[in-house]
Amino acid sequence: MNITSFAQRVSLSLLLLTAPAVWASQMAIPSPPQLAAKSYVLMDAASGNVLIEENADERLPPASLTKLMTAYLATLDINRGQIKQTDMVRISEKAWRMGGSKMFVEVGKEVSVDDLLHGIIIQSGNDASVAIAEHIAGSEEAFADMMNSTAQRLGMSNSQFRNATGWPDPDHYSSAKDMAKLARAIIFEDPQHYAIYAQKEFLWNGIKQPNRNLLLWRDKTVDGLKTGHTDEAGYCLVSSAVRDGMRLISVVFGTNSEQARAAETQKLLTYGFRFFETRTFYQKGAELAKTQVWKGATRQLKAGLASDLTLTMAKGQLDKLQAGMTLNPQLIAPIQQGDVIGKVEVKLGDEVVHSVDLIALETVEEGGLFRRLWDSIRLFFFGLFN
Repeated sequence: MNITSFAQRVSLSLLLLTAPAVWASQMAIPSPPQLAAKSYVLMDAASGNVLIEENADERLPPASLTKLMTAYLATLDINRGQIKQTDMVRISEKAWRMGGSKMFVEVGKEVSVDDLLHGIIIQSGNDASVAIAEHIAGSEEAFADMMNSTAQRLGMSNSQFRNATGWPDPDHYSSAKDMAKLARAIIFEDPQHYAIYAQKEFLWNGIKQPNRNLLLWRDKTVDGLKTGHTDEAGYCLVSSAVRDGMRLISVVFGTNSEQARAAETQKLLTYGFRFFETRTFYQKGAELAKTQVWKGATRQLKAGLASDLTLTMAKGQLDKLQAGMTLNPQLIAPIQQGDVIGKVEVKLGDEVVHSVDLIALETVEEGGLFRRLWDSIRLFFFGLFN
């Protein structure tokens, strides 16, 4: 296949952003804001690209941001059918005795999983968090093991959980970047339950409590996620917003007040939406090309991508990029679906700014004896003249 003609056919013009340094020489934009926080990160939700970071991998106490993992595990079990939202959970004495922020459940009473989930997300209830942990895993300690295995699956390499609430413990920590990864999973894996994070208040048992995320009142584009505070952790906030189809995730650790965590988060979101944009150009499994297969039961193979080709870019830079494809020479059956058979490269001038594997979208089994012999002869002569 002619690579140049492929690039022209798909007409792909992109600018990939893996870090500000990639495009800084191409476009003059202001330096990112410096925040009054111990650590912070701004991530594009669709691509996972980090736009701004400061001490983003530093291990810090996450306080009630921990409850993002607690709620995430609960929704995973709901979606798997392990528990139901209508299940009634008997409140243990341990859950009832929890201090700090509370849903105000009563010992020995039964509360639905759905109400507890709202109490965790909106009211930041320590009692609700322990109750749901015990319901899912039998004990908070066993639930913490589930939290840690899930953190590993999500690539949260700087996180370790010892409880379901964020109650201070020297061995309980996370990072701004890890919390952004967790938020991304919550947003995309379960949109139905994610809608809870946008609710401004929750009334249960005659007690109405507001969501502590002040940005839900100040910025109509913000729809989550969670606040946290202890004396050790300071004031923390994981937030997400959508404008013009682009979603950003912001995480700040260690600000000095409720007002400060909201204000510093707003700085990140404003900067990100002002100077960047994100687009998905090709979706997972979309056919990008067909290529010849030798010695196969069929002559052609569909080629595509294993994941969405989503890129974050500085605004106004789309037309400067070109995409092209290279295919492995002489693809010979058998070929399994998912096998890497080439590469798609995105270039800015002569510089490759992004590359992704091209994979087989289908399996091609070996052809019959005659086809294999005939293709062997053809390959021999092609080898002589090429």
